[in-house]
Amino acid sequence: MEIYLVRHTAPDVAKGICYGQADIDVKETFAAEAACIQKFLPENTGTVFSSPLQRCKKLAAHLFPTHHIHLHDDLMEINCGQWELKAWDSIAREEIDPWMNGFVTVRIPGGESYEDLYQRVKNVFIDIYHKAGPVVIVAHGGVIRSILSYITNTALKDSFSTFSLHYGCVIKITATPFGLQHEILSNIMQEKETHKPSYF
Repeated sequence: MEIYLVRHTAPDVAKGICYGQADIDVKETFAAEAACIQKFLPENTGTVFSSPLQRCKKLAAHLFPTHHIHLHDDLMEINCGQWELKAWDSIAREEIDPWMNGFVTVRIPGGESYEDLYQRVKNVFIDIYHKAGPVVIVAHGGVIRSILSYITNTALKDSFSTFSLHYGCVIKITATPFGLQHEILSNIMQEKETHKPSYF
């Protein structure tokens, strides 16, 4: 059994903007980034799953033009609620500080906590695990980090430091007698990401 986790390519959004489930398009570098990803994917892929957000859906369709792409809402990024598409630095500190200090269990206003994201991703991953492989999942950084936390039993609060995932990364999960093992096939930093206020 093999499952390939693919993070979407660079999104067309200004630095310092908060986004999760906002349906952001991809940058003009999409084709070149997708070509780099393609080299690390299996020739005979079984089933392809993707977040329905266009930055993932476009990549899945581009990489697998002859496959039916199974879109799953639970593969979407964290719901940033009232903060979607706001500049991180424009969010009042009294509103954002509780989440920054307790993001695992504290929900974004009108959105989700990291634990909420993790639980829905874990449930869909368990279902996908039983599909005929190789399987490819095209998703987001938070989704992939949740899957890796689940299979490695990593505490969510430690997952950002443990799993540094860049746009277009490819990770292979394999079933072994010792459990699910993961291997990073490609993880090239294209640009520095900003997903928090500048004062943190």
